[in-house]
Amino acid sequence: MLRIDFRALVLVVLMAANVAVADDWPQWLGPQRDGLSRETGLLQSWPDGGPKRLWLFDNCGVGYAGPAIVDGRMYLLGGRDGVCQLLALNANTGEELWSLDLGPLYENDWGDGPRATPTVENGLIYVMGAKGALVCVRASDGREIWRTDLQADLAGTEPKWGYSESVLIDGDLLLCTPGGSQGAIVALEKSTGQVRWRATELDDEAHYSSIMRGEFHGRPQYVQLLVSRLVGIAPNDGRLLWQVDWPGRVAVIPTPILHDGKVFATSGYGIGCMLVEVGPDDSATQLYDDEAKKLMKNHHGGVVLVGDHLYGHSDGVGWVCMEFATGKQVWREREALGKGAIAYADGKLYLLSEDEGEVVLIDASPNGWQERGRFTLDPQTQIRKDRGKIWVHPVISNGKLYLRDQDLLYCYDVKAE
Repeated sequence: MLRIDFRALVLVVLMAANVAVADDWPQWLGPQRDGLSRETGLLQSWPDGGPKRLWLFDNCGVGYAGPAIVDGRMYLLGGRDGVCQLLALNANTGEELWSLDLGPLYENDWGDGPRATPTVENGLIYVMGAKGALVCVRASDGREIWRTDLQADLAGTEPKWGYSESVLIDGDLLLCTPGGSQGAIVALEKSTGQVRWRATELDDEAHYSSIMRGEFHGRPQYVQLLVSRLVGIAPNDGRLLWQVDWPGRVAVIPTPILHDGKVFATSGYGIGCMLVEVGPDDSATQLYDDEAKKLMKNHHGGVVLVGDHLYGHSDGVGWVCMEFATGKQVWREREALGKGAIAYADGKLYLLSEDEGEVVLIDASPNGWQERGRFTLDPQTQIRKDRGKIWVHPVISNGKLYLRDQDLLYCYDVKAE
C-alpha cells in the first residue's frame, strides 16, 4: 500500500516553490516533537562569524530548560534566587514580561535548575519543574490555573537528575511520566490537573524521555521509552498494548521517533538503538540487525529524521547519517565537531557542541558532511558548574535561532534577505 507523508510533502512543495514560511515552536522539539521546523526562507549559508545576533538576555538563571515560542512570546524555565521560575520574554526583543515561582530549586553536581521545555496550547502553558511541580499557567499574564506534584500527588519518585520530561498535550489530556508502582505514566485532565487514568501495568521509575503520540494502522497510541522497555499504550485508558525490552543504563533520555508505523529509539552509555515495527495486532517486531543496533548511541543531544535518513551524534562514533529503514551507516564525521545537540530547518541541520559552544550549519544530506557556516557562542556563562556543559537544544522559530547557556539566552537572525 502506498503511504504518503503529507507533512514531508508540504515541506518539499514549499521549498520547491521558494515560499518563505515562518512557524512557532510551541513545545519540546518543535511543532511535531521531532526536532524539525517547517520554516523556509532561511539562510542557506552563514557569513564569517555566523549570523547576526539580535539580542542577548542574561538573566535566565541556572538550568538546562529550552524555550517554547508562540505568538511572539517565549516561555522557559530558570532557577533564580534559589527558586524555579517560569519566565515569559518578548521573543523579538528579549524583554522580560513576567515570571512565576514554581517551587524550590533542584540542585545537582552536574548543574542546578530545571530541565523541561514548556508546552503551550490555546493560551495556556503546561510545565514541569525538576522536583516534580506540574503547573498550568495563563500565557497572557502568568496567572496560575492549577498545580499538582508528581511526587506528593501522583506517587512518583524524583529521578537522579531531576524530572526532565516535557509534557504532552493531546486533546483534553496531559500526559507525563511520574514513575512508580501506581502507574509510571499518567493522563491528567488538562483543564483541572485531575487524574483521568494511570498506566497501572507499568511500574517503572521515571527517567528522562518524553511521550510521543502516534498513529498505527489508523489507531492512536502513546509511545514512551522507559529505562527497561519501549512501550505503546492505549489513549483511552492507559492499557499496555505492546512492549519491547530496552537495556537502559544510567539515564535513558532521547525522545522516540515515530514514522511509517515504526518507532526508533536510542540511548547512550553504550546501549545503542533499535527500530520497532508495530503490527495491526499490536505486535512489536525489531527490524535492525546487531550491527545497526550499535551504530547510533545518542546520549541526549537528540536524533532527527529527515526524509529517509536519521542524523545525530553517536557516542564513540561521531556525527552519523544512517538509513532509517535498515540502520546502515551512510556517513560519519568525527573531527569537524564534538558531541552535541541537533535541530533541522529548511534543508539544514543546526548543530551545537556541548564543550566549546560551537554552532555549525550543515546540509541535511546523505551525501556527506557539507558545512555551510560556523561560529562560537560568545560570551559564555560564568555560572555553569564544572561538570556541566551546553546541553540545551537549538530552537528555530520565525526566522530566528535561539540558543541557551545557563543564564544566557542568545537570539540570531537566520532569515534570508
